Amino acid sequence: MIDHLSLPSDPGCYQFLDDTGTVIYVGKAKHLKKRVGSYFSPTITDPKTRAMVAAAVSLNFIVTRTEVEALILENTLIKRLQPKYNIDLKDSKRYAYIHLTDDVYPRIHVVREKTDGGDYYGPFVSAKDRDQILHVLKKTFHIRSCKKIPKRPCLRYHIGSCLAPCTGTVSPEVYAAQTARVREILKGHSAALAEQMKAEMSTASQAQDFEKALELRDQIASVQKLSERQAVERAKETDEDIINYQIRKDTVYLMLFSVYKGVLGKKQEFVFSYRPSAVEEFLVQYYGEHEPPSELILPEVPDEAIPEYLSVQKGKKVRVTVPQRGDKKDLLEIVSRNIETTFFNGEEKVTALQKRLRLPEPPQVIECFDISHYGGTGMVGSMVQYRYGMPDKRNYRRFRIRSVEGIDDVAAIREVVHRRYARITKENGEFPDLVIIDGGKGQLHAAGDALADLNLRIPLISVAKREEEIFIPQFPHPLPIKKNEKVSLFIQEIRDEAHRFAITYNRTLMKKRIRHDEV
Repeated sequence: MIDHLSLPSDPGCYQFLDDTGTVIYVGKAKHLKKRVGSYFSPTITDPKTRAMVAAAVSLNFIVTRTEVEALILENTLIKRLQPKYNIDLKDSKRYAYIHLTDDVYPRIHVVREKTDGGDYYGPFVSAKDRDQILHVLKKTFHIRSCKKIPKRPCLRYHIGSCLAPCTGTVSPEVYAAQTARVREILKGHSAALAEQMKAEMSTASQAQDFEKALELRDQIASVQKLSERQAVERAKETDEDIINYQIRKDTVYLMLFSVYKGVLGKKQEFVFSYRPSAVEEFLVQYYGEHEPPSELILPEVPDEAIPEYLSVQKGKKVRVTVPQRGDKKDLLEIVSRNIETTFFNGEEKVTALQKRLRLPEPPQVIECFDISHYGGTGMVGSMVQYRYGMPDKRNYRRFRIRSVEGIDDVAAIREVVHRRYARITKENGEFPDLVIIDGGKGQLHAAGDALADLNLRIPLISVAKREEEIFIPQFPHPLPIKKNEKVSLFIQEIRDEAHRFAITYNRTLMKKRIRHDEV
C-alpha cells in the first residue's frame, strides 16, 4: 500500500509505478500529500482512476519550488515517459515560446516548436500572461507580427503600434535597435521598461484615468514575469548532472539529478559512510560505470583531479561548476530539498514506529520477509531492508526454499529467517533493529523459533493481510493499531515491498522454467 501520509506538503511531481517498476502515471501537485491522498478517497468512482490506483504499487516524487515548475516538469516527464494512464495527454503540445525571427526586419510571434532560426524565449505556462507580454512588447517597441511583410500598411501601422517596414520609411538599423531592446527584456532585463511604465501609470493616475492606470499595472506585472526563470526546463543542448548531498551522523545522503537536453528527469539516491574523501570516491566509482555529462554541477569544489578524470572518461572536456547564484544554484537547492523530503521524512516514520511498538531504540534498520508461490508451486522467499525509513535495495535478498516439500508458508518462513541470520552470525555482520514477517501468528512463531535457535533477541512483529493486524510474540491478540494509522501504513509499505520483490523473483523463475520446458 502506498503511504501517502508521509509525503511532504510541497509542490512537485509524482509518479505511480506498477509491480515491474514502470511509470504508469505522472501528475503534478500544489500540495503533494493532499493530491496523492485524494486518489485513495472512497469517493473516487472514475473507472480509469480506480484501475490506475489498483495497478500502482509504489510512488516516486520530485519536489519543486513552485506549482509552475511542477507543471512544466509534469509536461516534460509525460512526453519522455508516455505513461499508460496519461494517454490522453501524451500527444499534447509543449508550452508556448515567444519567437523573435532572424529576418532583416524581425517578426515577433508565438510558437510551440523550435523549428526555425532566431531567438526563443519561454516556455510560458499561462497563455494569458504570455499574450499580455507579447501585447506590451509590440505596443511599446512597435515590432511587426505579420507572417510576411505586406505590400501596403495594415491597421497596426495606422494606430501607431508598428514601425511598418512595409512602408519603406524605417531603416534596418533603427528597427534593429528596437528589436535589441526587446531581446534584452525577453532575457529578463525588464527593469528599465517597468520603470518607464510605472511613470506612465503615475501620470494616468494623477489625470484620474484609473482605467488606464489599472491596465498599466497589469502590464507591468506581466513584464516582470519575464524575469522568472523555470528551473525544471532549461533551453540548452548539453546534458548536466546536478549532485548535492548532506552529511548526518557519519553518513552521506547524496542525490543525483540528470538533465537531458534541458529536461530535469532521472533522480537517483545514494547512502554511504562518511570519510573525508567519500564524495570524490563516489564520483570516481559512479562515473567509472556511467558516461559523464557535459557539465557536472556540485555544491563544493572537488579534488582538482576530478575534472580531468571525468574528461578522460567522457573522451572530451567535462566542465565542473560550483555555482554561487542563478539558475544552477537554484537547481542545487531543488536537489537539496529533495534530499530532505526523501531521506529525512523517513526519520519521522522510524521514530513513530519506535514509540508505537515501545522499542528501546529507533529501528533504523528494518528487514521484512515474505513467501511467494505460484499456483501451489515454485515457493520462494524474499527479504527487503529499510534503512532510516527508506528502501535500501542493495541489501535485498532472495531465497529458493530448500527444506520444505509442497506449500508450507510457516515452515518456509522458519527456513529463510534461520538462513539469513545464521549467515550474518557467521560473517559477524549487522543485525537489524526490527524484523517484520508477512503473515499471522503461525509465521510469527516460526520466525521467533528460528531466532531462538540462533540465540538472537531481535524485536519481531508480523502483519496479517486481511485486516492488517499487527502481532508480537508476547501477546495472543493483535496490537491496538488501526490499519489507516501512519505507523500501520509504514509497516504495510515495507510488507508490500517484500511481497512485490518475492513476486518478481517468482515470475523470473517461472519464465526460466517455461523456456527450459520448451527446449
